[in-house]
Amino acid sequence: MNNFTLKIALRYLKSKKTHNAVNIISVVAICGVVITTAAMVCVLSVFNGFSSLIGSKLAKLDPPIMVNAASGKAISNADSIVAAIASIDGVEMALPTISDHALAVYNGAQMPVLLKGVPDGYERLTGINDVIIDGNYLLNDGYNQYTVLSVGVALQLGVRPGFVEGVRILAPKRIGNINLANPAGAFRSDTMRVTGVYQVEQSDYDRDMMYVPIESARFLFNYPTEATGIEVSPTPDADEASVIAAISAKLGEEYTVKNRLMQQANAYRMVNIEKWVTFLLLGFIMVIATFNVIGTLSLLIIEKDASIATFRNMGATNKQITRIFITEGWLISLVGAVAGIAIGLILCWAQQTFGLIELQGATELLVVKQYPVEVQMTDLVVVFAAVAVVGLLTSMATSIVMRRKLHQ
Repeated sequence: MNNFTLKIALRYLKSKKTHNAVNIISVVAICGVVITTAAMVCVLSVFNGFSSLIGSKLAKLDPPIMVNAASGKAISNADSIVAAIASIDGVEMALPTISDHALAVYNGAQMPVLLKGVPDGYERLTGINDVIIDGNYLLNDGYNQYTVLSVGVALQLGVRPGFVEGVRILAPKRIGNINLANPAGAFRSDTMRVTGVYQVEQSDYDRDMMYVPIESARFLFNYPTEATGIEVSPTPDADEASVIAAISAKLGEEYTVKNRLMQQANAYRMVNIEKWVTFLLLGFIMVIATFNVIGTLSLLIIEKDASIATFRNMGATNKQITRIFITEGWLISLVGAVAGIAIGLILCWAQQTFGLIELQGATELLVVKQYPVEVQMTDLVVVFAAVAVVGLLTSMATSIVMRRKLHQ
């Protein structure tokens, strides 16, 4: 693109057209690009908001780093693995945990639960204290063992902190024969009073989880030295990726090491898939919207018939004249992209500040009342690039019209 074609294209873009139809179609073309671009910015920002919301909620209970066995459920000699991890530079805390399924019974009500046994100090590794909605986090007072329930378990069993009667937990024996004459002997059981109820507003965590002391979980599931996972917290100044790499190198391929994002890969993957599928759908709408640019340029070519003849008499080549109209079409798209991004940013700011659009449904059950929004620079770059490419390709379609015009 040389200065001649750019200057003429800018002049055509800014000047008022002779025919009102050309002016109207030009405005419609720009508005179509502006609205679609603004919609892209807003939609992508909303999905970013939901991703951040998922991360902030799951971060309360998910450890920063989780170590699991690459094959099988349990990690043998868990204490020695914990000691090896704790010796790595950048590791602040490493704790073994046991998670498995059991049956909870209280006052005639029963439900299957995911029982998680954790050691003392677990509350320092996660933010479970921040999500307690009734009672407090207490699993062991030196004399008795207690349990902390998710809100789903508390509601279904009809139990809450302060009740005298404890919740009975039953787990099938992993080792040994079953006596059919005594089916109850096929289970190990323990009874613990409830000290706290938590809620993070995520169904996977709120539906059926129970926290118990790891000693109780070892007894119920017959894991005297094993653990199903080792949860790790890096020091505040440590680089998480470097710590993960160090743990992986020390433990070898027999273990998997995951950060929070990897632990919840399915949840994040679904949000990202929906995000970019929506982006593609809006991209198709953008293509349709930019077809107005072809109509605008076609009418402009007809209107500028005299100017085209003048350019040819002045020595302009057919290629240069064609570039003028291609450049103008591209400028229409770029102007629409810039204006659309600006409007999208304003709308996102307004939603963040004032919460203009609220989520529908039972408000008392919602994590947030308004659509969450988070603008990311990479999304703005992707949106601008997409509009620019679509606008350029659409504008180049006018070269077919120009060839016919110039060869008449």
